[in-house]
Amino acid sequence: MEEKNTIKFKKNEFEIREYIKNSIGKGKVSKVRIEYTPVGEKIVVSTHKPGLIIGRRGEKINELTEVLKTKFKLENPQIDIDEILHPEFDAQLMADEIALGIEKLGPMKFKVIAYKTLQRIMKAGAQGVELRLSGKLPSSRAKTWRFAQGYLKKTGDAAKLVDRAQARAETKPGTVGIKASILAPNVKMIDRIIVDDKMIETLKENADREEKTKKVNINKLNLKKINKGNK
Repeated sequence: MEEKNTIKFKKNEFEIREYIKNSIGKGKVSKVRIEYTPVGEKIVVSTHKPGLIIGRRGEKINELTEVLKTKFKLENPQIDIDEILHPEFDAQLMADEIALGIEKLGPMKFKVIAYKTLQRIMKAGAQGVELRLSGKLPSSRAKTWRFAQGYLKKTGDAAKLVDRAQARAETKPGTVGIKASILAPNVKMIDRIIVDDKMIETLKENADREEKTKKVNINKLNLKKINKGNK
């Protein structure tokens, strides 16, 4: 019984997220987070265009709140806006932007759209980015295209720091799948070694120290041999 209730609960949450994303529109919402408080349900919408979601005098927010009450039976939903200041580092927004571009300009322009998005992300200061587009691009047979630049961790615990997202573009030849992976500039990689002037100086000092130690050991060894010969 508890398992059924859990599945129903998670399904309801998924439907709420999908409804909010679809009602606001593709490319405007990154994530929808639902938090439960004693006062009611807190729904946090991450977006880089808060004005479009709020509307004039909060009209759109009020409409969305009423739908959540009537359609999804939420008692007291409170919608908060989490503004994304740097959309270039948000994988979902970038994947949606590529999808919208392909739907608007057609699948033949997928390379131009992908390269422009890649350059935009890297110019903003990202450490690395990878874009994967799969579908009938541009031939009648499905194929996967990869566009990548910079440093991007794919395995280990550090790979969890990479922001990943998926999107779909509906075109006449068929559906195009888009996968975006972005490593933001503020993410600190524990296993990454930065070779700067300070590190080079330290390496030189260590090398000199090792060379001196080797010479001392050689001198000691030579003295032992001399002493043995004198005996």
